[in-house]
Amino acid sequence: MSAAGCCSPPRAMAGLFVWHLRSAGVRQVPCRFVHLCRAANGRLVTFQYFNFLKRMYITQCNRDLSQRAKPKSDSVSSPLRELQQLDQEEKVKYKIRPVSPVHQPSSEPPSRAATSAAATDSSATPARAEAREDRQWKEMKLQLEDLPGILARLSKIKLTALVVSTASAGFAMAPVPFDLTCFLLASLGTGLASCAANSINQFFEVPFDSNMSRTKSRPLVRGQLSPLLAVCFAASCGIPGIALLTLGVNPLTGALGAFNIFLYTCCYTPMKRMSIANTWVGAVVGAIPPVMGWTAATGALDAGALLLGGILYSWQFPHFNALSWGLREDYSRGGYCMMSVTHPGLCRRVALRHCLALIGLCTLAPVLDVTTWTFPVVSLPLNLYISYLALRFYRDADRSSSRKLFFCSLWHLPMLLLVMFTCKKSFLEQEEKGDLLAGDHGRAMEIRLP
Repeated sequence: MSAAGCCSPPRAMAGLFVWHLRSAGVRQVPCRFVHLCRAANGRLVTFQYFNFLKRMYITQCNRDLSQRAKPKSDSVSSPLRELQQLDQEEKVKYKIRPVSPVHQPSSEPPSRAATSAAATDSSATPARAEAREDRQWKEMKLQLEDLPGILARLSKIKLTALVVSTASAGFAMAPVPFDLTCFLLASLGTGLASCAANSINQFFEVPFDSNMSRTKSRPLVRGQLSPLLAVCFAASCGIPGIALLTLGVNPLTGALGAFNIFLYTCCYTPMKRMSIANTWVGAVVGAIPPVMGWTAATGALDAGALLLGGILYSWQFPHFNALSWGLREDYSRGGYCMMSVTHPGLCRRVALRHCLALIGLCTLAPVLDVTTWTFPVVSLPLNLYISYLALRFYRDADRSSSRKLFFCSLWHLPMLLLVMFTCKKSFLEQEEKGDLLAGDHGRAMEIRLP
């Protein structure tokens, strides 16, 4: 009993220690399990790691399978280097030749198709190089023999010829003896003023003319002429032209010429992009040249000059409205405010109104003692025909009717002016009538005197 009693305390202590270890182990099992899992994740070989080892092994065993990285070119390379690379690529590309068929015997010469294909490949490289050079910007050189034609297109030589012809008609219709020197000076000065106005107009409208098919081939748009040269040409025409009209003809004609240049370049040209009122302003510009011809001959602005200006003013509406009807798409691309684009109904009505107004103006000519009474009768068929075409244009509103009205206006004006000149009252008749009026006035004064 004593031995058992002596041994019981150590056994009890051992049992308590074992029980403490077991309880502590049970509590620490989850933490240890998590720690072992983390260690396993860090030490075990995953699939991605195994795949990486396999690629490394294959690369070390077979050097030819290793990927060869292409060196990256510089971010900013010169254009010359790029062109050289393109030429090298094209040369490499066109070294390939068509493969001959298998069944073709080796003793036969190459076929014509293969020869032509090889020739085409050899000629394709310079053709592509030329096309690439055409797409690049290059400086255009002005040839001296091409300068007159370029300046003629810059000054709108056809429009200038029309302006000079209407001014000549005004000079011829004046009731004074014909002076050849004054006529030549007036025609030359009017032509120079018109060239200056048209050149300045093209200088201002370069960005807008480039969007229109009708005007994209003008010299300033194509770069055939520098803007500085165009301005210098306009100044070299405008200043001598106005000086010639002022000093060689009379100051009134010179003032009308300067006013017309100002009205065309500073009023009509910017108004084309702002309001449809530009058509009425442009009609005033076209009506001034015959008035200038009349004032150049007479030195006065009277009823005959205003009548001629009114005829030219009304004629321009069927002429221009019919022309602009077929150019509506062009004017829209250019950003111009024209009646044919924004107010198509008004465009047709205005053309018809002014064709009818021509009949009234021609009837007014003998009343103002400019022509005989034969003129309204002879000019009536011309005015009725253009009015009929204007009526068809008003009703149909298509390209066919507008083209017929436009082409009729081209021959209507010279025919009308020719008939007007034929029916003009002679200078002797007007002088005799003036003497009779002066004599009647003198007799009335004598009767009134005591």
